[in-house]
Amino acid sequence: METWVVSNIVVAVLVAGAVWSGVYVRRSEMWAQAARELWRRSPVALLVVSLYVGIALVDSVSWIGGDGVGEDTVALHEARSPIDRLFADFREESYSAPLAAVTFSGETPLLHPGTHLFGTDLLGRDILHQVLKGARIALLIGGVTSLLAIPLALFFGVSAGYFGGRTDDAVFFLMSVLSSIPSLLLLIVLVMVMDKSTLSVCIALAVTSWVGFCRISRGETLKLRELEYVQAARALGIGPVRIMYRHILPNLMHLVVITFVLMFSGLVLSEVILSWLGIGVDGSWGRMIDQARDELSRDPIVWWNLSAAGAALFGLLLAVNFVGDAVRDILDPRTLRENL
Repeated sequence: METWVVSNIVVAVLVAGAVWSGVYVRRSEMWAQAARELWRRSPVALLVVSLYVGIALVDSVSWIGGDGVGEDTVALHEARSPIDRLFADFREESYSAPLAAVTFSGETPLLHPGTHLFGTDLLGRDILHQVLKGARIALLIGGVTSLLAIPLALFFGVSAGYFGGRTDDAVFFLMSVLSSIPSLLLLIVLVMVMDKSTLSVCIALAVTSWVGFCRISRGETLKLRELEYVQAARALGIGPVRIMYRHILPNLMHLVVITFVLMFSGLVLSEVILSWLGIGVDGSWGRMIDQARDELSRDPIVWWNLSAAGAALFGLLLAVNFVGDAVRDILDPRTLRENL
């Protein structure tokens, strides 16, 4: 099956899941109240995150074909997203400043004067187009990797903390081995062994980022398993899997939210570091920043490439941190008691 077909199916599933979640939240008084409280605490951050997610979803939908106006033969047979089609005929010869009418050298009039909001790069590509394309990669790097690393950390951490004994020794040994290896070197090795695709980078980042939260979940489970309600459940003959699912994991959810926010931000920044080393993901904001570093030595300075990518990266991470902080306050029972 073609990659673009899989991407379209994934987008359809995500949209259907979002619609179902919205219906479920509206029918549940508890979750509806939590959603209203979240909107009250950080409406601007929610709108910003929703904007990034919407751009990423639109960029993930693609199909083959077009009207042929201003397009070459190869482009007509490639799957392109609506964003690609919107900027299909926006290419210039070379650099141009934001909203300029001539090229960077000032000698050649632009084909589309005054339309490049963030200017163009060395190859004449529109910077706004690249910024919008980078949103999907950033959300994939941060979201998919977190969804891989956090369940892995919970599985090992909760199992080690609840069962103890040899299980705890085995998990602690594995964590110690991974912690003894410099994470950046291990990350570079994993990326080079696999390939530089987005999925490979996500897997490599997940392998190197789950240990920290595993230690936290293990320590919290060691404390929770000794509480009275867990002891009572064990005395009533309830199995360990159900105890962990009903009594341990719900009390770790606020830590999961905090970890997701911190991990999301750290993973997106880690991709920037990989791009700085030349092994990042093509089309990402990190790759844009890496390509723009040599342009700072020009006279005059070509600043718009770096500024656009940096502003997009800063806006996403700041909004995610605000939303995550609000969700943590809503889910943490101790915070709710203080607010009552």
